[in-house]
Amino acid sequence: MADYRTKQRELIISYLKSCPLPHVTAGDIVLHLRSEGAKIGLATVYRQLERMVEGGLVRKFILDGGACYQYVGESEGCREHFHLKCLRCGALLHVDCSYLGALAPHILEHHGFEVDNSRTVMYGLCRRCREGGGEE
Repeated sequence: MADYRTKQRELIISYLKSCPLPHVTAGDIVLHLRSEGAKIGLATVYRQLERMVEGGLVRKFILDGGACYQYVGESEGCREHFHLKCLRCGALLHVDCSYLGALAPHILEHHGFEVDNSRTVMYGLCRRCREGGGEE
């Protein structure tokens, strides 16, 4: 049985490493792996993802009430980034910005509040929507 779990874990890691998206949901992973012929359930994917988060291989983000996952590996991992969500078209922008990176330390130092960037999404309007090109 341990081999079965290891195989599923390796399938998940392989998909996360090759995925072109910044992060994916457990449902996305199940759909992809099943389309490749793997017999894997959603509960198994969630369980494996949580173990990988605890082990530092995967980073978990909470966006719009749901969890998304990103492979960071055993190296330095991906740089921390921020999420900007357009209220009109729904676009999710990933921003790696030193200015925003200074926000959490400022809030901690001056306001005594520790921000969890993996759960932080800033909402507003993207450039396209502000300029009138977004969906209504």
